Amino acid sequence: QVQLAESGGGLVQAGGSLRLSCAASGRTFSSYAMGWFRQAPGKEREFVAAIKWTGGSTYYGDSVKGRFTISRDNAKKTVYLQMNSLKPEDTADYYCAASRASWPSGRASDYDYWGQGTQVTVSS
Repeated sequence: QVQLAESGGGLVQAGGSLRLSCAASGRTFSSYAMGWFRQAPGKEREFVAAIKWTGGSTYYGDSVKGRFTISRDNAKKTVYLQMNSLKPEDTADYYCAASRASWPSGRASDYDYWGQGTQVTVSS
């Protein structure tokens, strides 16, 4: 069982940066692939980024490539999402998720545990 808690969301101007954190509980955190998804009002949940349990492989959604970076610290049981060059269209609730599969996936259905989300608002 893994419990996830996101933090770091907030209001930022376009062009700015934010770093989201996702703290996990559970002894097997290091064996899970971790992902970030987002959902804007009235839209479907969108894949943002994912990382293999070792941290050696990462995977990004097309809309964030080159701007966002996912990383993890297994000793701290935390995964991060560094978001740079933010745009108003990045405004959404951001969710952290964990997958027993260990390999990073862009499909929400591959993830077994989800956090409650943190809100990111980018003003123009």
